[in-house]
Amino acid sequence: MSVLLCAPQVTPSLLMAVGSAVLGSLQFGYNTGVINAPQRSFYNETWLWRFSEPISHPALTALWSLTVAIFPVGGMIGSFSVGLFVNRFGRKNSMLGANVLAVLSAALMGLSQLASSFEMLIVGRFVVGVFCGLCTGFVPMYVEEISPTTLRGALGTLHQLGVVIGILLAQILGLEWLLGSLSLWPVLLSFTVLPALLQCVLLPFCPESPRYLLINCSQESEAHEVLVKLRGTENVAEDMQEMREESHRMQQETSVSILELLRTPAYKQPLMVAVMLQLSQQLSGINAVFYYSTGIFEKAGVSQPVYATIGTGVVNTAFTVVSLFVVERVGRRPLHLIGLMGMAVSAVFLTVAMALLEQLAWMSYVSIAAIFSFVAFFEIGPGPIPWFIVAELFSQGPRPAAVAVAGFSNWSANFLVGICFQYIEQLCGPFVFIIFTVLLLAFFIFTYFKVPETKGRTFEEISAGFKRAGRPLWTVPSARSSSSSEDRSRSVWVYAVCDENIDQRLGHSLLTCGASVESKKLVQLTEQQLHLPGCQEAELSPFPAPMPHIVHIVYRILDFALTKV
Repeated sequence: MSVLLCAPQVTPSLLMAVGSAVLGSLQFGYNTGVINAPQRSFYNETWLWRFSEPISHPALTALWSLTVAIFPVGGMIGSFSVGLFVNRFGRKNSMLGANVLAVLSAALMGLSQLASSFEMLIVGRFVVGVFCGLCTGFVPMYVEEISPTTLRGALGTLHQLGVVIGILLAQILGLEWLLGSLSLWPVLLSFTVLPALLQCVLLPFCPESPRYLLINCSQESEAHEVLVKLRGTENVAEDMQEMREESHRMQQETSVSILELLRTPAYKQPLMVAVMLQLSQQLSGINAVFYYSTGIFEKAGVSQPVYATIGTGVVNTAFTVVSLFVVERVGRRPLHLIGLMGMAVSAVFLTVAMALLEQLAWMSYVSIAAIFSFVAFFEIGPGPIPWFIVAELFSQGPRPAAVAVAGFSNWSANFLVGICFQYIEQLCGPFVFIIFTVLLLAFFIFTYFKVPETKGRTFEEISAGFKRAGRPLWTVPSARSSSSSEDRSRSVWVYAVCDENIDQRLGHSLLTCGASVESKKLVQLTEQQLHLPGCQEAELSPFPAPMPHIVHIVYRILDFALTKV
């Protein structure tokens, strides 16, 4: 965190607001990883006490499956309800009010053993699922709206950091000699009340989102006051002007409901990107890797595989921190691509190692390395980026509805993987990772051709990049968003429409590689030159330099195919 603390735009007020919000992310991670074996014995004991006979294996499996699956069902409902709260009560008050669900669920789960009621445990898991679903919408939206443009990615990654810390905390506290025993598991489940109460104490001292105050509530003076507090300087004119411009557009755009979002052609491209990024997270195979990890560690001769699994959680956390520090330097899109390809390669090695595990004992070490590599690449890109980039892709009007739809798709995929994976695993065995490898490669291709880079761009600039439906989504940064004169003099390759006199004003002939796209030529310009009056409708090429003509033909075919999906 030292890098963040040294950044001139990070103030104590900003850190407190982000830290308080991320407590909701921690609860999401904790409740994801807290279910463990002792609770299964509780079902048998309760059934025996009620009916004077042991529970049958099918009944136990059904009840346990319901307990596990009801959590993402609650998450689906919660995430889909985000838009109902954030525009009515504000971002901060919505997070504050949601903690009522966290306290209620902690009481239901914590008292279930005392009441000899597994129904209370199931209902408690559903309620905490609704709470976590709301948090996955509230937290990224609030953090994105209070963060400076140059730090949105880094601070947005803190949501995923809170999630993985919560999972690691659940793994540690779930050890049998701590709270994972037959007598203390209710305390383990009700532990979630502590971060909820802490958030209730801290949030009243945090500011509301200035974008919500100005754009949704027309409270300009309050928004200015909050921005001064968050930025630590009176010089917030540029932020205020950007929000005024968006507020002006909102007068014509107004708030967008989920149905309007789905029906409006202008939102088709960004919504498709948002949903696909969420699916790339849940369908990546990360849950399958954790499923196999304990068995692989046992075959490798690890005497206490539970500690090795905790080690996987440590790797999970460590590489989320890595992503936190590099996301604003490297960008969202490159990190996501690196993560997807790294996971695909790791999945191939894991498949080969598991297939040869019985013949070659040393393959167990290859499989362990593949597990750690898979988890590391997940947290570099597909883990954190889908959560916060959704809020960046949409302006203030459609943002709540978009976050709700994207969150719903994430939780739905989570639910489907949880329900279907055990059957697919029984059918395919270790070769189940071939399925995930194919999916990862498909998401890599989609990301390469369809996902824009949002680093350093305002919400207005990002939204403008989607206005022309069916076009490639690589947008050009504006001169205002360039951070230095060195950046503005950097040469980039773009598809651009330039008039016949443009090369005379530039003082040289435009360089082309012979590739044209709907009257556009691939040319090399500086970012300053991109904004000359004679250069219109410029957009970054997906390639860093001229490529053979056949490559552009293939690119256009793939782009056309993906546009029609």
